[in-house]
Amino acid sequence: MAIRRNRRFHAEVATSALSDIMFFLLLFFLIISTLANPNVIKVPLPESKANEKTNKQHVTLTVTKEKLYYVDKKEVAFGSIAQVLLSETAKLNDKTVILRIPFDLQVQDLVDLLQIGMENDLKVIIATKSDR
Repeated sequence: MAIRRNRRFHAEVATSALSDIMFFLLLFFLIISTLANPNVIKVPLPESKANEKTNKQHVTLTVTKEKLYYVDKKEVAFGSIAQVLLSETAKLNDKTVILRIPFDLQVQDLVDLLQIGMENDLKVIIATKSDR
């Protein structure tokens, strides 16, 4: 007499661990995306009601309150800003420079930098933050 056992193999996939892993990956990428900021040098920008965002990569000239000058996060002396800007814009094949200058710096500092751009035929755009 053959005795049949009612034990059949049922395949199961435990998905509880997978949902935990997906949740941790989602949190990781959200935190990393908010921390990834291309302009690490903190500058209080002037406010504007009408501003545009650009998707292109441009050369960035940043001035701090202590009048330290940075071209794409590399510190540059004031006397050599023109040469560095020309070499960086030639690499990108784009003559656009985004100027990030604090709102409470003197107007003469802004005019000096705009004059460097005019003398070297560069398009200088002043970065602002939205007041909304």
